[in-house]
Formats: sequence, C-alpha cells, structure tokens
Amino acid sequence: MGRVLGRRRYADRSDAGRTLASELSHLAGRPDVVVLGLPRGGVPVAAEVARALGVPLDALVVRKLGVPGRPELAMGAVAGVGDDVEVVWNAEVLDAAGLDSRQVEAVQRSEVGELARRESSYRRGRDRTPLSGRLVVVVDDGLATGATVRAAVAAVQRQRPAGIVVAVPVASSSAVAAVRAVGADVVCPWVPQRFRSVGDAYLDFGQTPDLEVCRALDAADGD
Repeated sequence: MGRVLGRRRYADRSDAGRTLASELSHLAGRPDVVVLGLPRGGVPVAAEVARALGVPLDALVVRKLGVPGRPELAMGAVAGVGDDVEVVWNAEVLDAAGLDSRQVEAVQRSEVGELARRESSYRRGRDRTPLSGRLVVVVDDGLATGATVRAAVAAVQRQRPAGIVVAVPVASSSAVAAVRAVGADVVCPWVPQRFRSVGDAYLDFGQTPDLEVCRALDAADGD
C-alpha cells in the first residue's frame, strides 16, 4: 500500500529528506546554516537536506529514556553537550509509570553510556561543528512524542545559536506543539490528522545501522 489517508508514503528516509529539503530551499547556500541529524534514523534524512542546501552536516546524538518494560514509551531523553548531557523529562509519562528514583537513574545511566559510545563511534576524532551564532536545522525522521527532539533543542540552545529550526518529514500535531513550545520553529510537510506512528509514513522504515550513519557523515565531511 503506497498511500496513507490519501497521501503518498515516503519510499525511504532519503526520499523523505529530498521532500523535506524542498521545504527548506530558502536556506540554500547560506553560510550561517548547519544541519544536525539525530542518529540513527535522522541522519539519512539530514544528509539529503544538507546536500540539497549546500550546507554542513553534523550529528547530534540523542537517546530516549524508555520506561522499563516499555522501552518504546519515552519518559524523557538525553542529548550530548560537549562533555555534559542535557536531560529532558516527560512529566506525564514519568508520573504515570510510578517508578522509584533508582529505576529512573538506572535507565539514565545506561542511556548516557550508550550516548557516549555512539558519539565516539560517529565522530571518529572530528571536532563538533560550532553552533554559536548560526541557524541550526535539527533533522529527524519523524516526531511521535517529540521527547528526543526537545532534548536536542535544549542541547543546541546551550550553544547560543542564532535560531533553531526542527525539520521532520512527518509528525503528530501534539509533538509539533511541544517542540514549538520550547522555542524552535518547526517545518513539517505532513502532520496526519490521525497519527499512529512515524513508521506508517514510510514504505521502507528499516533500522539505520551505525555504518550508514558513519558513511553519511564521512561523505558530507569530504564535500
């Protein structure tokens, strides 16, 4: 089935990135713009955006803090900020989960460790792209709750950018509102009235391996 609620599904993340780039064409060639992809799935989308706009690409590693036993349900998220991390909590989910502090701390500790591992793996000795005074376009493959992107926005805000645009191919209306509430502009060509999942917007929504993320960043670094 190629359509959902009358709209054509994206073939894959690269197709979604090309569509998203057309929504951002007014930023093409601007020397103050940088694109940050959220690994893993956001990087193939971001690579197409950065390539079309002719601007630098980098990665911003963010990890969802899943509820124990229900890892797909985000009670928060962590994002890397230099040698520190930025944590954003989903108070509603956290309260409903009824967890004690030790359980929450265990999840956070595990995900911070994984964040550090991925940061090292993806960057491979590269310096982070400076964000101060620049317009930062944060790209993911979609927004369900918006928890991970809100953590990314909080991390970027600490770098004192000139502005932040969150660009995604598909999102729930509640996630768009949540991201706008933390001070970012949102560009999203598809906000379904009956949002079910990000994956529903894609024909191919397979996992993005670490190697694909590294190759995309290497290719952008060589441009």
